[in-house]
Amino acid sequence: MRLVASDIDGTILGHDGKISPRTVRAFHACRDAGVELVFVTGRPPRWLHPLEEQLGHTGRVICSNGAVVWDLEADRLVSARTLAINTVMEVRSIIKELRPAALFAAETLTGFHLEPGFIENESSELLAEFTPAPLKDTLTGDDSVVKFLAIVRDGTPDEFLAEVAPAVGHLAAATHSSPGVAMLELSLPGVNKAVTLAEYASALGIEAADVVAFGDMPNDIEMLRWAGHGYAMASGHPEAIRAAGQQAPHFDDDGVAQVLEARLASLGVQFS
Repeated sequence: MRLVASDIDGTILGHDGKISPRTVRAFHACRDAGVELVFVTGRPPRWLHPLEEQLGHTGRVICSNGAVVWDLEADRLVSARTLAINTVMEVRSIIKELRPAALFAAETLTGFHLEPGFIENESSELLAEFTPAPLKDTLTGDDSVVKFLAIVRDGTPDEFLAEVAPAVGHLAAATHSSPGVAMLELSLPGVNKAVTLAEYASALGIEAADVVAFGDMPNDIEMLRWAGHGYAMASGHPEAIRAAGQQAPHFDDDGVAQVLEARLASLGVQFS
């Protein structure tokens, strides 16, 4: 175990925005033992504060499902893979034909653009700073889209993904990370958490066999398959569980911490 790669939401971070003390201790023990840590998330850079505030993490983070690499310590962009605006609008048109009620948002390198109605509760704490407006009016040629979002109010995320992914696959890769809301996350074809994690590990001279990865949702599937030791949370999506070679205990039982404690103990590392 030379590198631990972990998803954030639903894997180490709960709905209350907290990382458990046991999980924090396990990550600190990994770091003290010389194990590299990288977090691999669908979140944009502006939502990484739990890593800094609760874990004291200052390294690089793979964000936006692999489209962005961000340096937390320097607070700067390292690399990005982006969708062209005309591609975004073409994908939007295709999805609109399939699901006329769909609404959209776009994550760019400089902000977030969302259509009116994209969020039902306009006072959403994380999105309150952004003013809804038609994407055709707010996205410009200068914007670099790293993640395009589509949401519908009926059906399941899996149903929505099964309908949309084949229709837009030549333009964008589609996945989802929501357990209940039918919201899709679309990025440049060929971009996912595994691709960027593999590049990150290679730059450190670390092979997949020495990587332990944790995740819980469909946007983690490629990463869990790529890692030599992929663990899906027992509380995770059935597809993620099927994709992973191994299973971590339920999130509520500090599943990531349990696995890391056992692995560190096998290396002779003791901690309290």
